[in-house]
Order: sequence, then structure tokens, then C-alpha cells
Amino acid sequence: MGFKCGIVGLPNVGKSTLFNALTKTAAAQAANYPFCTIEPNTGEVAVPDPRLDELCRIGKSQQIVPTRLTFVDIAGLVRGASKGEGLGNQFLANIREVDAIAHVLRCFEDGDITHVENRIDPVADAETVETELMLADLDSLERRVVPLKKRAGADKDAKQQVELMEGALALLREGLPARQLKVSAEDRAAFDALNLLTSKPVLYVCNVEEASAATGNAYSQKVEAMAKAQGAGCVVISAAIESEIAQLDPAEQKDFLETLGLEEPGLDRLIRAGYALLGLITYFTVGPKEARAWTITAGTRAPQAAAVIHTDFERGFIRAQTIAYEDYVRLGGEAGAKEAGRARDEGKEYVVADGDVLLFRFNT
Repeated sequence: MGFKCGIVGLPNVGKSTLFNALTKTAAAQAANYPFCTIEPNTGEVAVPDPRLDELCRIGKSQQIVPTRLTFVDIAGLVRGASKGEGLGNQFLANIREVDAIAHVLRCFEDGDITHVENRIDPVADAETVETELMLADLDSLERRVVPLKKRAGADKDAKQQVELMEGALALLREGLPARQLKVSAEDRAAFDALNLLTSKPVLYVCNVEEASAATGNAYSQKVEAMAKAQGAGCVVISAAIESEIAQLDPAEQKDFLETLGLEEPGLDRLIRAGYALLGLITYFTVGPKEARAWTITAGTRAPQAAAVIHTDFERGFIRAQTIAYEDYVRLGGEAGAKEAGRARDEGKEYVVADGDVLLFRFNT
């Protein structure tokens, strides 16, 4: 399990440049005019995790299989998209298909690259996009809630949906996104089923000039303050630098990053921010054929974690041999962990922890 993250923003903020760098492809055309991306381009990237290298070495695995993330480069939005302006309808439809939004904001000045509204103000840009998404949600809910109210008296599910819709509508009418609605664990599935654009988690991606890649700049600082106030994620990246990094081998990447005062590529920071945003964690399986990473949501119990590998594992789940990553490495692998009493057999109620090395026992 990974997640699908839509890269969105106004035209000419660096979305396609970032997408190309992240996926190391030229699938998305990057050009200096609006709507150069018309169809959403999709690319998968491996999640870099140095723990896999250690597990592969200790377990003498033949190969490493990282977990993967999907990024979708979505056409640029303009003011009026909620009413169909520009490529608005298509843009909104594409956003509905993703799990989270990576909102790229232009935090650099360059007279050679036009801005669709002839200004550099990333906070205003963010508000433009958010407003269009809120207007689209408002229109969608107002159309859906009226017929649903007629069924709510005799239909328990309809009543639940109406209550959630009215809560979201109250926020939207105040100019606030639906994700700010406090939703109980029992109502979470029903709320998610509403598929509201502004209910999706947001990660603000500050696209800065190369000189500000390590420290950010005045523009990115304003975005960070906005993100903190919203409880949203925020990461500073130079799409131009990421494009260069994508063309280098690992050794060259390390040297290049050091000259810029960076410890790691922007992709790594983006993935960590995305994981935190969606509450994702990683567990591992290690064997002679492969050392493999699997992504699950925090709080997942062992049988459901097993289902990520194969649904039969959940249906026939018996137990999971569990070794913490630190113990696996410190004790030299499975045999050492067993000898030291650090390999535990966990049952159906066990909540998997980040870094667990698991071996599932099941009946088919």
C-alpha cells in the first residue's frame, strides 16, 4: 500500500518540473504557458529507505523491493475553475481521484517565467486554489443534501450523511475547508465517502530558487506560517535542483547535495512529509529472495497488515512473528533475535509498529 498524491497549483509554479524530477521521466511537458499539462500524468517512485539496505545485507537477500508512491501531475487551475473556467471541470475531477494534495506554490522570482496573475504571492495563490475547491464542494453538497434530507427520517445511513454534510456546509460557508470538521472514528468512513475536495490532506510544497533550497526564503516562511496555522504539512524544495539531481548517479548526487548545503534530495523530504500527513508507516519482510517494504496506515492490526501482501494472509491469519528493526539489526538477524528472546509471536489484536520485521503464519 502506498498513496496517490496529486500535484496541483496555479500554472507556471513548477508542478511539471517537480513531477519530472520526482519520477525521473519526461512524461509531463514543462513549458512556459498555462495548461501545458492537459491530461494528468501519473508516475510511480520508489520510497527511499536505508533500513532496507541493512535488512538485505543481514538477511542475505537477493534483491530489495521498496514500497512505491504514485504521483499525479494535474493540469494547472485558474480562478473560476469551480465554474468550469480554464480546465476547471477536468482539474476537479482529477483531484477527486487522489488521496492527498501536494500543493506547489511559487516561492521564487523570475522575470522570464510568467505568473498567471502577474504577481508573486504564494499565500494568495494557495487561497485562490483553496477557494475554488471550497466553491466546488459547496455546490456539490448543496445539490446532494436536499434529496437526502427527505430520506433521513427513516434511513439511519442517510441521517448520518446529512449530519456530516451539514457540518461540512457550515464550515464551507464560513470560508473554511471540510477537513477542519471534527469527525469521530465511527463516522470517518461515511465522511470519506462524501469525497469532498477540501477534505483531502494538504501538503504545501514551496518551490524556491536554487540559492534558497537549504534555508528557504521570505516567501516560503509565509507559507510555513500558513501551513502551521492550518495544521497542514509543508516542505521546501527547488524543482530546478531536483531536475539536476534526477540526472546524476548516487555518488554524484551526494557530492552535488553537499555543495548546496543539503543532506538529502527533496524527494526524501517530500515522502516523509507525505507519510506524516497521511499517518503511514512501513513494515518489512526479509527472506533469501528479497527484503521488502510494505506501507500501511498507523494503527493497523496484524491481520490487516498481512492483507497488504495477500488477502489470503488475513483470512487465514494465525500469528505474526515480530522483530523490531533495531533488534533485527543489533542481533544480526532472525536467528540472533530468536536466541535473545526478541522475536515475539503476536496475535490478531497486535498493532503493527513502524519498522517491524514480520513473518506471518496462516492457514489457506
